[in-house]
Amino acid sequence: MKIFKPHFWYNKRQRNGVFFLLLTIVVLQVVYVCVDFSSERIYNVSKKELIAFQGSIDSLKRIEQDNRKPKLYPFNPNYITDFKGYQLGMSVEEIDRLHNYRKQGKWINSAKDFKQVTKVSDSLLGKIAPYFKFPDWVVKKENQKKKSVIKSSSVEIHSYNKEYKTSTNDINKATQQDLETISGVGEVLSSRIVRYRNKLQGYSYSKQLYEVWGLDKVIADRVMQTFAVIEKPTIKKVNVNTAKFKEVLKNPYINYELCKKIFEYRDEVAELQDISELRNIKDFPLNKYDRIILYLEAK
Repeated sequence: MKIFKPHFWYNKRQRNGVFFLLLTIVVLQVVYVCVDFSSERIYNVSKKELIAFQGSIDSLKRIEQDNRKPKLYPFNPNYITDFKGYQLGMSVEEIDRLHNYRKQGKWINSAKDFKQVTKVSDSLLGKIAPYFKFPDWVVKKENQKKKSVIKSSSVEIHSYNKEYKTSTNDINKATQQDLETISGVGEVLSSRIVRYRNKLQGYSYSKQLYEVWGLDKVIADRVMQTFAVIEKPTIKKVNVNTAKFKEVLKNPYINYELCKKIFEYRDEVAELQDISELRNIKDFPLNKYDRIILYLEAK
């Protein structure tokens, strides 16, 4: 055994070298296990922040796209080239229709003409029509056409009014046909006047016409020049001291909040001695008092 001993025996320097080598191996193993050498890093970012970041990127993209779009300037649609038509968003067929029309020696004089000839969509026409620019004489001619149409229409209405005689001058008895004799009152407005009259159980004041939805004051004044409240309606009044909430709420001039205040006041005073006590209610609409008491009484 002594023969093999020198081969397995290390001096102090060799032992230190072996120890250092083992220590290095252990340290490298620990570093390999504990340290992440991957190139990807994990960031602690919330979903809300990611959405906001993506939104800002999308906004920048849209701005860039808008900047790349060619800016529109006023132009004469009669001289639209293939490239111009493409920039405007027209299809090949629409551009060809325009060019074929122009080859016949015909001209586009309005947005309506452009629509009829090219058959572009309403959405596209709405985008490009504001930029149409026609010669002054064309614009003047179109304006004269419009004026003549309006004039002929007014003549027809005037002649109709002369031919038809109203059956009554009482606004509460007038029919839709009677009301339509007034300039500016057509089928729609005459229907609204009658419907509102039914809702009120009849007009008590001529000025209640101002309350009809969509009826302009000027036209309402015209109606009042011909029709007036000759015979006031008979309205069945509701006793505010005994009425239920829904009964008072049916009043066309009382909304839910006001109805609630009326009942709170009634509970407070036990009984209203006179209908004028409604004025004591906080924030009561005094401008509507004369209308409200048409439907209420205190007994």
